[in-house]
Amino acid sequence: MARWLARIAIALVVALSIGAIVAYQQVSSVASEQLTDDVHVLFGFGSNVGVLATERGSVIVDTMTFRMQGEEIREQAERLTGQEVGVIVNTHYHLDHTHGNPAFPGGTRVVATKRTRELLDAFDAASWTGDAAKTLPNETFEGSYEIALGGKTVRAMHLGRGHTSGDLVALFVEDRVIHLGDLFFNGRYPNIDLEGGGSVQEWIGTLDRVLALDGYEKVIPGHGPVSDREGIRRFQAFLRELWTQTEAAARAGKSLDETLAAVRLTEDAGYEAMRVPFVLNLDRPFVIRRAWEEATGAVKPQGPAAQPGG
Repeated sequence: MARWLARIAIALVVALSIGAIVAYQQVSSVASEQLTDDVHVLFGFGSNVGVLATERGSVIVDTMTFRMQGEEIREQAERLTGQEVGVIVNTHYHLDHTHGNPAFPGGTRVVATKRTRELLDAFDAASWTGDAAKTLPNETFEGSYEIALGGKTVRAMHLGRGHTSGDLVALFVEDRVIHLGDLFFNGRYPNIDLEGGGSVQEWIGTLDRVLALDGYEKVIPGHGPVSDREGIRRFQAFLRELWTQTEAAARAGKSLDETLAAVRLTEDAGYEAMRVPFVLNLDRPFVIRRAWEEATGAVKPQGPAAQPGG
């Protein structure tokens, strides 16, 4: 019996060690794709990162999930552009888009919406103590904000609620590339942060405003491969179908279980679920539940002002 238990213990240690190695490889692996002469996108565990080269430093949009990823992003951005990172743009407050910030020097310009900074302070303050606090957003805005650096322009815009109440989009003007952050999940089921002021209903109109913008051809989503305007339209069609069916079920007084059984989505054909064990499952039942919670008022926005606006 003792020998048998020892073998089980060894097998468990080996399995855990292999799991830890695989997890480390996933977290530390960052791949790149070049979109234009001066724009690259980095892919890894967490958000897609936009990198814009200028003559006076680079601009990066989002920093993934861990400080070690931020360090890799910083190194790759400097290698790809030949310049140090001059500006960070955080599209919203979630950790998979912001927690790489502390890998950058304290005092680096960090741009975000005013609402994103409020949500960071309300929901994630414990992560931003000591030196990390020096890489919180220090240039915030409402409406729109232009970053002019080294002959390039990044136009950051808050176009409405969607994934959260603070999402911005970042247009690389001269390169005709736009980074939508988590306002666009390409081929993935989205997170819908009702507590952070997100809204399926209003997300649809926010994407109308994105589509009405001139000046971009390539689209960087928060998650999934690089796309274009048609990709945005496909994702918007999914959101519209999700809201239409779920809101109708809620209006008819259906329970959540009845709604899960009644909703028949087709616009999510080919969508991939995203799962973080013991934390979050982004799949079809998740998005239906979140839409039902919004439609019935079961979940209200939280935060300092407890308001959905941004």
